[in-house]
Amino acid sequence: MLWRFTERFGQRDLTSISQEEVLEFLMNLRMALILAFVSAFSLMPTYLLAQTSRPNILFILTDNLGYGEVGVYGGGVTRGAPTPRIDSLAREGMRFLNFNMETQCTPSRSSLMTGRWAIRSGTHSVPFGGVADGLTQWEVTIGEALSEVGYATGYYGKWHLRNHDGRLPNDQGFDEWFGIPRTTDESLWPSSPGWSADIMPAEEMMEGRKGEKSRPLGVYDVTQRRLIDAEITRRAVSFIGKQAQSDKPFFAYVALTQPHLPSEPNPTFKGRTGNGDWADMLTEMDANVGQMLDAVDRAGIRENTIVIFTSDNGPEFIRPWDGWVGPWRGQYLTALEGGIRVPFMIRWPGKIAAGRESNEIVHGVDMFATLAQFGVAKVPTDRPFDSIDQSDFFLGKTEKSAREGFPIWCAERLMAVKWRNWKLHFYRQDNMFDPPVMNPVPTIYNLYTDPLEKKPTPDSWVVGPSLKIVNEFEQSVKQHPLILMGTPDPYRPGTPQ
Repeated sequence: MLWRFTERFGQRDLTSISQEEVLEFLMNLRMALILAFVSAFSLMPTYLLAQTSRPNILFILTDNLGYGEVGVYGGGVTRGAPTPRIDSLAREGMRFLNFNMETQCTPSRSSLMTGRWAIRSGTHSVPFGGVADGLTQWEVTIGEALSEVGYATGYYGKWHLRNHDGRLPNDQGFDEWFGIPRTTDESLWPSSPGWSADIMPAEEMMEGRKGEKSRPLGVYDVTQRRLIDAEITRRAVSFIGKQAQSDKPFFAYVALTQPHLPSEPNPTFKGRTGNGDWADMLTEMDANVGQMLDAVDRAGIRENTIVIFTSDNGPEFIRPWDGWVGPWRGQYLTALEGGIRVPFMIRWPGKIAAGRESNEIVHGVDMFATLAQFGVAKVPTDRPFDSIDQSDFFLGKTEKSAREGFPIWCAERLMAVKWRNWKLHFYRQDNMFDPPVMNPVPTIYNLYTDPLEKKPTPDSWVVGPSLKIVNEFEQSVKQHPLILMGTPDPYRPGTPQ
């Protein structure tokens, strides 16, 4: 500014400069500065321009929560404990009646992370007995996609996609993480008769940061099982508060461990309802979700934060921790609706209409493409990508989902195909311990007239569009072979496994 003033008036006596000349000079300088700013802003990279409007994302994933457990899906008080904080997401956002996941924990978490059917990436089954497992480093996660465009990323809770360095959350796109690398039933091991760490080492809680090795924090036993969701919530709340003060949007992926067996509440909630451990656990879960929602409000970022609440698959089958599927039949590890249809609510004030609900089909695999669209991030183009962008549907620009159906695997077995309101079953299996039995001919169920999937319908024309889904998948496998379970790093397409 001094340079400009000197250039204009430097050769004149200051007493000879009129007030009108000074005002004109200042107005011209103001316009020049505005034009310079606009010019610089227009030359800024697109991803930097978008960053100021990118939403924060709080993704809350529960473990084995059945369709009928929380209040707005028919549970809550009918299960012994109201869930007002979770239910508020339906009132303030959108509730889905036909949101689907894969049939078990590891595959559902894999498809959420990669936007690909888990059978493609060698994560089609829960790994038992210490077998090789996990996502290869070749896979691109939603954490990596959002991190690449400037998001701060945090993962808190159950991972279940490998328990060794190289395949933990901090190796797969997350700036920091805390939780368990495998699953919660292993917390029973240390107190089981005959167990020995020499035979099967106990699972440990872990934490890590990007670029560093994760470190163990102690054995995950029943005592820690009761405490862990409180710690997951505490760390998530801290991350939200810290990142809200930064100049970066955040992606907080919070994988609570409840109500996976053993479904035991935190000691501070024990006996709270008077209706048993299950109701106390449900009250604890609702309170933990409430803490995270309060953290968003306290940070003043409610309007620019997407909040999602869902489950990884259907409920427990093993008593006394068995859950409830509402109007459906079946549990996890089956292709019945109770195994795959889960609660799902999303809130984004001013963007997603409050109180809206839909029975249109959406699958968890669609979260990658949809969240990437909201975050202005890229999706992989060098591999089969099963995720469908549902952003227009979520935002109310259309009342129709972009998905009409999907294949249903249990492990490596194609169990069924869901298309619109029909299910085509290739196998019959009523619960996780029943052996799957191949049907002589595929059986067809109309989910509108037979939600329990007990009365086959003669609508054989449905076989055509259902098999089209199968054929499209099989054609993609011919060009891009499946990654086998236990494939080591480094993996590259076309290399021997």
